[in-house]
Amino acid sequence: MQSDQYNYIPILMQFILAVGFVVGTIIISGKLGPKRSSETKDKNFECGIESVGNARIPFSVKYFLVAILFVLFDVEVIFLYPWAVNFKELGIEGMLKMIVFMSLLLVGFFYIIKKKALDWE
Repeated sequence: MQSDQYNYIPILMQFILAVGFVVGTIIISGKLGPKRSSETKDKNFECGIESVGNARIPFSVKYFLVAILFVLFDVEVIFLYPWAVNFKELGIEGMLKMIVFMSLLLVGFFYIIKKKALDWE
């Protein structure tokens, strides 16, 4: 039982080293870094443009829907790369599985087009 616990010592050491490095870097940069404060430097800005209005403006749900759909289909495309790399080894079975996968992906894509989820109004 104790020999199993000794196997975790390198992981614990690496964790302590990583946390120590991060904390040490933050503390040292805070002590050694320049501390110049001015009215211009302390102003809030976004992308170099002056802020206008309230930051708590509600966004349309369509914005988030398009973002989620983009991530969903982007991740689905990532699955195509390992399949293409191992295409010869997978054989006809891999090809059939990819046809099913792509069919389901296209059904989902046509569904969101039919529901007009990507129409921006």
